[in-house]
Amino acid sequence: MGFTNEKEQKSTETDKGNPPNVYKVGVPRQPDLMKEFTGGMKETFFYDDPFRQFKGQSNLRKFVLAIQFVFPIFQWGRDYNLTKFKGDIISGLTIASICIPQDIGYARLANLEPQYGLYTSFVPPLIYAFMGSSRDIAIGPVAVVSLLLGSLLQDEIDPVANPLEYRRLAFTATFFAGVTQATLGVLRLGFLIDFLSHAAIVGFMGGAAITIALQQLRGFLGIKKFTKKTNIISVMRSVWGNVHHGWNWQTILIAAVFLSFLLFAKYLGKKNKRLFWVSAIAPLISVVLSTSFVYITRADKVGVQTVKYIQPGLNPSSADEIYFSGDYVLKGFKIGVVAGIIGLTEAVAIGRTFASMKDYQLDGNKEMVALGAMNIVGSMSSCYVATGSFSRSAVNYMAGCQTTVSSIIMSCVVLLTLLFLTPLFKYTPNAILSSIIISAVIGLIDYEAALLIWKIDKFDFVACLGAFLGVIFASVEIGLLIAVSISFAKILLHVTRPRTVLLGRLPQTTVYRNIAQYPDASKIPGVLIVRVDSAIYFSNSNYVKERILRWLADEEDYLNANGLPRIDFLIVEMSPVIDIDTSGIHALEELYRALQKKDVKLGISNPGHLVIDKLHASTFADLIGEENIFLSVWDAVLTYAPKMVDEA
Repeated sequence: MGFTNEKEQKSTETDKGNPPNVYKVGVPRQPDLMKEFTGGMKETFFYDDPFRQFKGQSNLRKFVLAIQFVFPIFQWGRDYNLTKFKGDIISGLTIASICIPQDIGYARLANLEPQYGLYTSFVPPLIYAFMGSSRDIAIGPVAVVSLLLGSLLQDEIDPVANPLEYRRLAFTATFFAGVTQATLGVLRLGFLIDFLSHAAIVGFMGGAAITIALQQLRGFLGIKKFTKKTNIISVMRSVWGNVHHGWNWQTILIAAVFLSFLLFAKYLGKKNKRLFWVSAIAPLISVVLSTSFVYITRADKVGVQTVKYIQPGLNPSSADEIYFSGDYVLKGFKIGVVAGIIGLTEAVAIGRTFASMKDYQLDGNKEMVALGAMNIVGSMSSCYVATGSFSRSAVNYMAGCQTTVSSIIMSCVVLLTLLFLTPLFKYTPNAILSSIIISAVIGLIDYEAALLIWKIDKFDFVACLGAFLGVIFASVEIGLLIAVSISFAKILLHVTRPRTVLLGRLPQTTVYRNIAQYPDASKIPGVLIVRVDSAIYFSNSNYVKERILRWLADEEDYLNANGLPRIDFLIVEMSPVIDIDTSGIHALEELYRALQKKDVKLGISNPGHLVIDKLHASTFADLIGEENIFLSVWDAVLTYAPKMVDEA
């Protein structure tokens, strides 16, 4: 970044009457238009310079690097050893013990047959193992996406009356979810998922967790006829409407006993990190014990509902079942986009969390491509939308996983289950699946994060609470819509109503700070200093101008009421103003003219690189005069009110 020498040199006492030791603001040289454009594009889409490793390499080496770039397994695989394999096989077996019972339950959330949950923990993790860059994330069906998918799909097709069409629409939605994820990654548009704020996600996840838990009351209580709606009012009406003739006490006993066991195991795992394996293996133990109990006592003869049948064998091809024409294409696309975005947000957040814990870099855009590829392939092999599971990823991490080989181990265990073990689930009670899901989703209710959000930012808490209540009292999609809407509203509020503050001088220093933050900071008589804490664009330019004039009017009213000297100089501190557009410059020109009528001189302090460049290009600098553009507030005050500075 170059500056003109004249602007960079120290002024002397004869330079337009400025005091000594006052620097003039540097004006950058005009950049080449094409270089400026390409630089801006690179900073927007390629800020991490992902292709730097290809520079100066031979064609053969570039080919090898390209393969490793797309398939990271070929990069870290060269250093793979037996020690790492030991950690991976232990963690792979551990998460397999969790995922098998969870997958069967999550498939029910999506209104699909149990085997489709297992299918989704077989193919997608294998694809991700080759293409993903996270070493710790565990891939498979998850509660929130399963519920969301089931809720949106059943609004279009009844899963009981038309199971084939429902399943086809599920595969279609999964295909478009994968296309959405991969497209965002290839076009490097991953920053779009950041528009869903952390507070909104906390509220949405908490609401979804409670909704999922309420849905499990059907299996927990043994109710046969249950509402298809997900809001808490409909669910509780359905629950209490069946209290006299729909509840099954044997089912309730099984569910309550094993839910207590699962929660106790989870408590032990949290209390003592060395006992994490207890909570990890508890779901599988629960399934084995409850299945044995039902088989021995023949509880299924007295109203205890069981899984009954899981189709054995490998994933059948479903490529010909995806809708590529007809009325359901658009419906599948809309559902897929929503499910894909939610799945993407969850997976990237999980990946970044564990990457920071193990101190390695995670490429968010590569993750999106990997997630998209696995869902596209999954949609063609009878899988529904898969993403990262936080609970299983946490267990994977604590079990000592080293690489994504743990996901391959898990997939192999699921494969063996599909081939040989599915008949063993015939007597598995639905109640135990409900208990497993309830114990799993409790962790999604992060009340500590909600309390922290309340302490830090009340508007963020409104977003959190709005998403939470929307999911519970309306539906998952309404809650998601509220979360997105409030997130955008917050962005618009900050953009259209930027903060402006008055500055004062800290005693015995040349530093000027917000007088609301520093009460002992003193104002300079005859000078009003206003700082604008945002870029000035068309969306807020008029507000900034009006707010500065209101600061001036309020200050003049105070001075007149107390018989103090009037304001002669107004200094706009522009250090935080990173950019300005033509509307912003027009607003400054209007401010200058308004101040002229009041006989108040306008000064600009410390405009940045882009701002000063545009001020000169628009001739605004000539309008107010170069001598009224300063490097710092101190310089401006030293010029306008030197006597007041000396007295201070």
